[in-house]
Amino acid sequence: MSFSFFKVSRPKTPSELAKAVKDSFNALDSITVAEVKALEKAMEEVEKNIVAMRVMLAGDGEVEPNPDQVVQLTLEVCNEDVIALFIHKLPILGWEARKNLVHCWSIMLKQKVDSASCCVQYMENHLELLDFLVVCYDNKEIALHCGGMLRECIKLPRLAKYILESPSFELFFKFVELPNFDVASDAFSTFKDLLTKHESAVSQYLTDNYSEFFEQYEKLLTSPNYVTRRQSLKLLSEFLLEPPNSHIMKRYIAEVSHLKVMMNLLKDSSKNIQISAFHIFKVFVANPNKPREIKLILAKNHERLLALLNNLGKGGEDDQFEEEKELIMKEIEKVSRLTNLES
Repeated sequence: MSFSFFKVSRPKTPSELAKAVKDSFNALDSITVAEVKALEKAMEEVEKNIVAMRVMLAGDGEVEPNPDQVVQLTLEVCNEDVIALFIHKLPILGWEARKNLVHCWSIMLKQKVDSASCCVQYMENHLELLDFLVVCYDNKEIALHCGGMLRECIKLPRLAKYILESPSFELFFKFVELPNFDVASDAFSTFKDLLTKHESAVSQYLTDNYSEFFEQYEKLLTSPNYVTRRQSLKLLSEFLLEPPNSHIMKRYIAEVSHLKVMMNLLKDSSKNIQISAFHIFKVFVANPNKPREIKLILAKNHERLLALLNNLGKGGEDDQFEEEKELIMKEIEKVSRLTNLES
C-alpha cells in the first residue's frame, strides 16, 4: 500500500512546454505594474519555463537532450508564434533568463525538418524582428543578448542579406562608437560578421551602395577613438581584399579621397594603425593602372611619404614587410620622376 503524499509532476511534452512558455509570456501583458506581487509571480513562471526549455534543448549536465524532443519543441515554438514573444519580451526579462533564451535560440535555429529550418522560415516571414534586434543596441541592458541572437541569425545567408539591405544596417556606424565599450565592441563584432560571412551578398551590397557605404566608413577610419580606427582599418582590409570584391577594390584605390585617408593614417600615433594603413596604401601605389590624380598626389607628397615609410616598422617587422616597403618606396620615386603629370 502506497503512502506517498506528494505527487511527482510529469515532465511537460514539447507541445505542452511551448504552450506554457507562450501563456506565461502573454500573462505578463495582462498584469499592471501596480500589481507587484502578481507581476513577480508571472515573471517567475516565465523564467521557470525558459529553464525547462533550455533543459529540453541542451540537457541538464547529467542527462543528454532527446533529439526528437529538441526538434519537436522547435516546431511547436514556431507554430505557437513564440519566437516573436522571445524577442519582444527580452527588455523586461532578467539577465539570467535572457542568457538562457539566447542559448535556446542558438540551438533551435540549427534544427531542421526535411532539410528545412522552421526558425529560419519564421524569421524570413517576420523580418521586422531582425530590425528590432538591431535597434536593441541602443538599450545597453539587452544589447549583448540581442547581439548574440543577431549573430546567430547572420550565419544564415538570407537573413544576413536582409539586414545588409535594411535601413537599420546604417545604425551600426553609430553603434560601433557608442560610449559603452562592451556594447560598442559587440556591435562591431556583428558589423564585421555582416561584412565578411557571406561574400556574394556583401559584394552585391557594396556594388549597390558603394558611395553611401564608404562615405560612412570613412568616418570610422578617421574617428578620434583609437579602437574604432584600428578595428575599422583591419576590417577594411578583410572585406576589400576578398576576391568577389575585386571590382570594389579597383574602384576604391582609384579615388583620391581614400588615398588621402590612408596617407593620414600612415602618420597616426599608433604603430599598429600605421602598419595596417600601409597594407592598404601599398595597393594604391602598386596599382599598375593608377589614375593621373593618384599619381599626382603621390608625386607631390613623395618626400614626406618616403620619410614616413623609411621609419615605418623599424625593428619590429619581418623580411617580407621590408621587401614590400622597399618596392613601394621605389614605385613612389618612379612616379615622382614622371614629367607629364602637370600637363
